[in-house]
Amino acid sequence: MQNAAGQRESVPALVVRNAEQAAAALRVADGRRVLLLSAPGAAGFLGPLAWRALVARAESLVPGAPFDDALCCGDAPGHALAALRAGCRLLVLHGACPAFAQVEAAAEVAGARLLPGRPPAFDAMDLDLRKPGARVKLAQWLAASPHDSAAIQR
Repeated sequence: MQNAAGQRESVPALVVRNAEQAAAALRVADGRRVLLLSAPGAAGFLGPLAWRALVARAESLVPGAPFDDALCCGDAPGHALAALRAGCRLLVLHGACPAFAQVEAAAEVAGARLLPGRPPAFDAMDLDLRKPGARVKLAQWLAASPHDSAAIQR
């Protein structure tokens, strides 16, 4: 993610698929701001309202935890527009999508941001974050540069 000056922000991204996984990740982050990122193309199979509910549930399980959330729309501009209408404020839409500029303009009007690609992210799909070893791997990711996925021992 970039800040207003166009500089890279060091906010690690975590792919989450349910509220309990998101909450576990927020607990491991222990006060560090993270980006909760949906699975690739989740706007199409999960939908923006379900994503908003997942994020709200995670927030209720770990109140006050600092995080942003991004819903991935793949290359589907219609899903991105639906997500904007549902209140999503950070979306991923493939930059090569022919309608990217139009969706980006709509996002700006809505006070939202559109990323042209998925940021590097830790995907906990096969990890049980209730187990210490999985939490250690996630903690390693959080301590590493968001670009340095090689720093994590899989």
